Amino acid sequence: MKRFVVLSLVFVLSLFVFCGCKNDENKYLRIHIRANSNLEIDQSIKYKVKDKVVDYLVPLISDCDSFDSAIEVINQNNLSIKNICDDVLNKEGFTYEARVGICKEYFPTRAYGEYVLPSDFYDAVIIELGDAVGDNWWCVVYPPLCFVNAKELSSCNIKYKSKLVEIIDKFFG
Repeated sequence: MKRFVVLSLVFVLSLFVFCGCKNDENKYLRIHIRANSNLEIDQSIKYKVKDKVVDYLVPLISDCDSFDSAIEVINQNNLSIKNICDDVLNKEGFTYEARVGICKEYFPTRAYGEYVLPSDFYDAVIIELGDAVGDNWWCVVYPPLCFVNAKELSSCNIKYKSKLVEIIDKFFG
């Protein structure tokens, strides 16, 4: 009977935690790159810019242990990010430039593997190329949900904790 009561209590608490509470600690920093236009050449350069920016950000963001530290890293490297974008544009013969900033922006629901981010307003690194009226690319900078692949994730020292498992282990252990 005692086990039934404890398990029932744990079940009810887990429903409350997982369904009824919004966890403000789980902040996400998104990235949004807007192409100059929908012309094939502008869409192509958007992906070249994306590749260079991602290559630059991966080692910087991998050292971040919080949303605030990710924001700080982006702010400290804002000019470098712009220069990377402009260098790619210049090398490919484009005359327009990039603009880089952080602001809150609406994103639709999006799945990144097993993670689903609901539609909402998120802080985002915004990179606008030229007129920035073309189709865009977006992802998540922090935590880096789309900057690493499954192979890289499996080699990281990621440790997951579950308060629910800790309670059950404590009670039955």
